[in-house]
Amino acid sequence: MNTYVLTAYEKNGDKVLDENISASNDREAKQRGEARLAELNLQEKTHRLTSPKGQLLLFHR
Repeated sequence: MNTYVLTAYEKNGDKVLDENISASNDREAKQRGEARLAELNLQEKTHRLTSPKGQLLLFHR
């Protein structure tokens, strides 16, 4: 399992979410990240999901 980082922000820059997601690959991490954002109703907030290699897998501004 790899560890990915999911972060969401308010428009003023305050962090509202900073969680690690465990997944076996990028596709699974992206699915879990999207599900977590939906669960917390944060899909429209600025957010990002980064891989252990520093790749940006999800981004919304």
